[in-house]
Amino acid sequence: MRERRQQIAQRLTESGHVEIGDSPGMRRASVVVCVTEQDGEPCVLLIRRAMRGRNPGQWALPGGRREPGETVEQTALRELHEELGVALAPADVLGRLDDFPAFSGFVISPVVAVPESLGPLAPNPDEVGSVHHIPLARLAADDVVHFLDTPQGPLLQMRLGPGTTIHAPTGAILLQFRESVLLGNPLRVADLLQPDWTIS
Repeated sequence: MRERRQQIAQRLTESGHVEIGDSPGMRRASVVVCVTEQDGEPCVLLIRRAMRGRNPGQWALPGGRREPGETVEQTALRELHEELGVALAPADVLGRLDDFPAFSGFVISPVVAVPESLGPLAPNPDEVGSVHHIPLARLAADDVVHFLDTPQGPLLQMRLGPGTTIHAPTGAILLQFRESVLLGNPLRVADLLQPDWTIS
């Protein structure tokens, strides 16, 4: 994992990240692209939201609304702990991906964390319906990225497995992580189309 941490940190530095400045009515959130191992295989943690509350049943990265006075990284780590019972150290955060302007009015700031050890997960049932480990090899596979023709334009679909098709914003963040970090091809994703149901 040490070599993987070094490679991820280097590619995050090389690709940089784009920040979106404040504007009236803007709300901010942070999410975590958390790289860990499952049965000896490097994976990214993905969740499905609980079937109640905000965005029921949606695929997501752990994360949520930024509180006053918090940094991007503090929000991401707090939300990871609240949702999955995982306490990471600030040193586990290796860098950031681009801010993503969601149709919901939130600007989502993704951080990339690679802990030496994650420990047992304790999902909060009020927020998390299920937890999924997506192998990095699957995320980097040739048949994952698809664009569906729609009247509004091409719609990203990250087809990670049976019943696991992820759209923007989460899909866009995963696409940038795949291209910029896993494959070493820096990519900007803020202009990708989002489905109408992500507005809520």
